[in-house]
Amino acid sequence: MSKGWGLSRPHGLPMTQTPTQAQASAQFTVPAKHPMVMVLGSGDALLRVIEEAFPATDIHVRGNEISAVGDAREVALVQRLFDEMMLVLRTGQPMTEDAVERSIAMLRAAEDGNGAVSETPAEVLTQNILSNRGRTIRPKTLNQKRYVDAIDKHTIVFGIGPAGTGKTYLAMAKAVQALQAKQVNRIILTRPAVEAGERLGFLPGTLYEKIDPYLRPLYDALHDMLDPDSIPRLMAAGTIEVAPLAYMRGRTLNDAFIILDEAQNTNPEQMKMFLTRLGFDSKIVITGDVTQVDLPGGTKSGLRQVREILDGVDDVHFSLLTSQDVVRHKLVGRIVDAYEKYDSRNGR
Repeated sequence: MSKGWGLSRPHGLPMTQTPTQAQASAQFTVPAKHPMVMVLGSGDALLRVIEEAFPATDIHVRGNEISAVGDAREVALVQRLFDEMMLVLRTGQPMTEDAVERSIAMLRAAEDGNGAVSETPAEVLTQNILSNRGRTIRPKTLNQKRYVDAIDKHTIVFGIGPAGTGKTYLAMAKAVQALQAKQVNRIILTRPAVEAGERLGFLPGTLYEKIDPYLRPLYDALHDMLDPDSIPRLMAAGTIEVAPLAYMRGRTLNDAFIILDEAQNTNPEQMKMFLTRLGFDSKIVITGDVTQVDLPGGTKSGLRQVREILDGVDDVHFSLLTSQDVVRHKLVGRIVDAYEKYDSRNGR
């Protein structure tokens, strides 16, 4: 017998569950149209993820039959996991180790009662935002899905969280989606060039060449989402504009999807200036990480202050992401947690 990871029984097929005082058991049937390699993963990679997540539960595989025996609560979670994974597989989306780990985390959060959780892992993992060159951009965590949904529902959305949580990337995907759907006529991407403000005169080249390094991450994300050959044409036509925050002063931005990135490096006056650029039929997304402020000493971050000012204002939404939403290397999440603990110990 081998321990294995299983996707759900087909909807409507019976699943037997036999509880005892300490244990419960469940049996699942994987339909023949889903090869077991899709269930167990290449080289049993998904099997190992489940073994680590449910160490006290025995999961056995025989043919296309999967059984689980263990603590009743854990077996119920395994059953939910199988159901969710089946729903994902039915969309044609392959399972990955990361998707399984995130599904388990979402199910455990719901089980532990950490807030009202109405969305299921399958709903999170199968929500498509944008497809380009065979690659689909999707939210990968519950908070990311709620952030994306908030962008649909509100005129101004703040995405606040640590590095690697997809704040800017998802906002840009929504901007490109809105442009393609003709919901807006243009995309405006902006950042404060904080360091450049001190050193711009010492850098070689024209003004655009001097500020380019501070805007480069926005260009890189655009190249993931659009045909690279079309980007110069769209920028020349003004359909896409990438510019420093200082270039926003005095303008009214109508029919636009506007993203302010690295907003923790705005001062309160800059934040107010930017927010009041909002014109008709436009949407604003502001992203930043309040733990990585690069402003000169003593300067207050406009992003830190704005939540105190606008929290509760109609049609303004604050989406908070955490280390659990980091979608880079797993070590990034651990680094973020370690810094948060250090800051709390030192009263920062």
